[in-house]
Amino acid sequence: MNSKIILLTIISAVNFLPEVSFGQKLTKQETAILKNVEMNHAEAVKFLETTVNINSGTNNTGGVKKVGAIYRKMLDDMGFTTTWVDMPASMKRGGHLVAEIKGDKGKKLLLNSHMDTVFDLNSPFQKWSVRDSIASGPGANDTKGGIMIMLYALKALHETGQLKDRQIVIVIHGDEESAGSPIEISRKDLVDAAKRSDYALCFESGKEFNSASIARRGGSGWTLKVTARQSHSGQIFSEKAGPGAIYETARILSRFKEELQEKYLTFSPGIMVAGAEADLDSTGLRGTAFGKSNIVATTSIVKGDLRYISIGQMEKARAKMQAIVNEGFMHTEAEITFTGGSGAMPPTPGNEKLLNILSQVSQDLGQGKVTAFDPALRGGGDMTQIAQYIDVIDGLGTVGGNAHAPDEYINLNYVEGIIKRMAIFIHRLSTN
Repeated sequence: MNSKIILLTIISAVNFLPEVSFGQKLTKQETAILKNVEMNHAEAVKFLETTVNINSGTNNTGGVKKVGAIYRKMLDDMGFTTTWVDMPASMKRGGHLVAEIKGDKGKKLLLNSHMDTVFDLNSPFQKWSVRDSIASGPGANDTKGGIMIMLYALKALHETGQLKDRQIVIVIHGDEESAGSPIEISRKDLVDAAKRSDYALCFESGKEFNSASIARRGGSGWTLKVTARQSHSGQIFSEKAGPGAIYETARILSRFKEELQEKYLTFSPGIMVAGAEADLDSTGLRGTAFGKSNIVATTSIVKGDLRYISIGQMEKARAKMQAIVNEGFMHTEAEITFTGGSGAMPPTPGNEKLLNILSQVSQDLGQGKVTAFDPALRGGGDMTQIAQYIDVIDGLGTVGGNAHAPDEYINLNYVEGIIKRMAIFIHRLSTN
């Protein structure tokens, strides 16, 4: 990481680190919770180091289970009933950890995060390292740091006697970075838990200390295939030859850009092959093409990504894309197919209510207001699978950056403050 960036990050953290004071708005129980967080702070950071140093890339099923066992023991020690949910062998996924306390007090809470990372065994893998207040390591920010925040907030509640008789279910996925298919199986436990809970809190990494997400976009894929008449390049655009596959593809993509501009909607072509012959392999990640400069190309294949804030926006975009594809040039044939189509997490009054409660907690701690993070700046996430059933707030984890990169990092200056905020937030939600 650039040393100048590190220095600026540290200076920013020092300048804006909240001054927490135990004001009159905090109860005796809440004051005890905050003191417990302070007492366990060093342990929490060490716990994160231990888990970061275990490779748990999505496809490393053994590593996912190994780090999951650490989380399971901690939850067992706090009185949760825990279950490891294996996925079908055909999925090639490590499974999920589900934990629950079944009480009869307060709102029913669902807490969620994920233990897998993008760093598989063949990826560049750097061990945990700390320079000044910047801690780097695979998954430190996305999102083993979020799990640490969640667990040590719960630990503070447990050790001060505030978890007794609460109603909390936890789902920690082992395949968020690449969900097992079919999604109806890999997210069944999360959906079932959402349907019997009141609020869902997700501990994905926070983008900023004083922001949280009450909206996230859903995503799906699309594939455009264009075929055309092969002829001599000198006859391109003629009535005999037509424009060829590449020009027709360019027309379609250009029209997408011109006519689908809408807030929160993006449509990105990620890979393209074209020529006299063109093909993508079974993964859709690599392609081959053959052609000559003196012929009109006959085949073009494009695969892309579609992001949207609601299912309605997705359906409208798909219909428009299909209409554009149907308006073909002569001597060309084009087809577009859509895959997936995960749910979305649009902003709702219920989500905003959760944000307001969180913001009040933050202000009571002297940490300032918490505002909604722009959903256009976040990717997809598991909360899009359950937002139709429950009020949701996301982005409650650590503050850091460079997610999915070898130098992924978190700012340790914020960890204690975030755990305090989350402990009081969970406490207030689960007691009212």
